[in-house]
Amino acid sequence: MHLRRSAIALIALLLVGTPALAAPQEGDLVVILVRHAETEFPDDAEDPRNPFLREVGLAQAARLAELLAPAGLDRVYSTEYHRTWSTATPSADATGLEVQPYDPSDLLGFAEELKGMQGRILVVGHSNTTPMLVEALGGDPGEPIDEKTEFNRLYTLTWRSEGLTTEMTHYGESLEHR
Repeated sequence: MHLRRSAIALIALLLVGTPALAAPQEGDLVVILVRHAETEFPDDAEDPRNPFLREVGLAQAARLAELLAPAGLDRVYSTEYHRTWSTATPSADATGLEVQPYDPSDLLGFAEELKGMQGRILVVGHSNTTPMLVEALGGDPGEPIDEKTEFNRLYTLTWRSEGLTTEMTHYGESLEHR
């Protein structure tokens, strides 16, 4: 049932043609921002601050890559944590790119760097840094991300001649809906 709803939501996104899926026009900038996929926090973890993705998280990362691959990406950025890097890697691999690290402690500097680029860029971060980066880019972060249940929020910030638009969607279901 949940898989069916996820498939329907994905098909709806494909049919609507959200900016996340549309190829940018010459000179446009599209920045797609997501929080890392679902993680596993085992009690015996070597570094509990740097957990790995759960199996469902790996599936979420693959689903994100499937969603973004048709229109391609020009760059993929991630913080240097297992959970973010593992979320970004399938999208980078699907588009023949390398994941590039960014420093989450300098979001204002990174935002300025991103604003000077063109094309489609994926940025994978955390429940606190992703909305902060959306805001630093001039977008609307919406409500805070629920740290325990929301691993599927997808922001699309698009700069065109008429200005900046922010779109917030989800790819798949939150834990609270399972």
